[in-house]
Amino acid sequence: MSDSKLIEAIDRYLSGEMSGEERERFEQLRAENAAVDSQVTEHKHFVGLLKQYGERIELENRLNAIHDEIDVDTLHEDLFIQPTWIVRLWRHHHSKISVAASIAIIAALTTLFFTGKFNSNDSKYELLSREINGVKQNNARQDRINKMLSKELTGVKRQMANPGSYRGTGFALTGNGYIVTNYHVVKDADSVYVQNVDGESFRAKIIYSEPAQDIAFLAINDPAFTPLGTVPYSFKKSKSDLGEDVFTVGYPKDALAFSSGSLTSPEGSNGDTTSYEVSIAARPGNSGGPLLDSRGNLIGILTGKQSRYESMTFARKSSYLLDAIDAIPADSLQKKLSLNTKNALAGLTRTQQIKKLQNYVFMVKVYN
Repeated sequence: MSDSKLIEAIDRYLSGEMSGEERERFEQLRAENAAVDSQVTEHKHFVGLLKQYGERIELENRLNAIHDEIDVDTLHEDLFIQPTWIVRLWRHHHSKISVAASIAIIAALTTLFFTGKFNSNDSKYELLSREINGVKQNNARQDRINKMLSKELTGVKRQMANPGSYRGTGFALTGNGYIVTNYHVVKDADSVYVQNVDGESFRAKIIYSEPAQDIAFLAINDPAFTPLGTVPYSFKKSKSDLGEDVFTVGYPKDALAFSSGSLTSPEGSNGDTTSYEVSIAARPGNSGGPLLDSRGNLIGILTGKQSRYESMTFARKSSYLLDAIDAIPADSLQKKLSLNTKNALAGLTRTQQIKKLQNYVFMVKVYN
């Protein structure tokens, strides 16, 4: 399908002009083709902006028309010459003043709506990577500390002395050192380290990323790293249902932290169909953390939240994560990348699930 025909099809789909059979085929195309689905979302947002602009122009024209109807000279005379100016003003112009006041109120509310201060759907989307407080201000002090360190310290220990510029969370795809996190966590990184639950840090490198999906893949390339066992979770390919219990573990602080909630929408911010909305408390540092259902199936990767609501969090769906894994170039993989298909977390209590899971979730430390 050419670009022009695709745009035409998207217009017909959004305007409801497609027949039931056509709509069903198009929705199947969206489900199978992430690029088409993303273009539908972008076009829907663009059309919405055009509509908002048109409504704003119409409102301005109505205000100008009302302004032209009001006799400014008469108003001036009523206000400043006549002793009973309030009574006269109201008697002569109450209908126009009422309309103007109503429109002024509507205009104010509309402005709040468009700027996101009144409408929760337009609240600021906030990434969940964590910038380490004071790092930029204390670079000079950190340089002095590094110079004081003994020359015998290894490179790993030197990096551990520096808390890093940004932190996030990542989790293992396999037991041999492949890890996934968010692209915005490792973007522009000079070097990347991952730290396990025992506080051990290992050097890692970025092997592939998909900025549009906010996904990046790391490979631990540190000789001190000992391969893990088979990951205990499996990657869910089908959609999850509203109301499902979900949970995550990650590193919003130095120690591993747990948070739980439920799946509240099949769409993310601004109608993003590649993501879920979940009611789960997330803080800076949770970016890249795993989102699992009650049976321990991995259903997504945390990406961001609405800044206005503490528990409105978004996670990229696992199906798009699997698509990104399939797109990793073969020459980027020095070791085999085979995903586990058996879930070892099903049937366990939440505490038992976390104990099995914690060795496969890492703090991602980025140095710029």
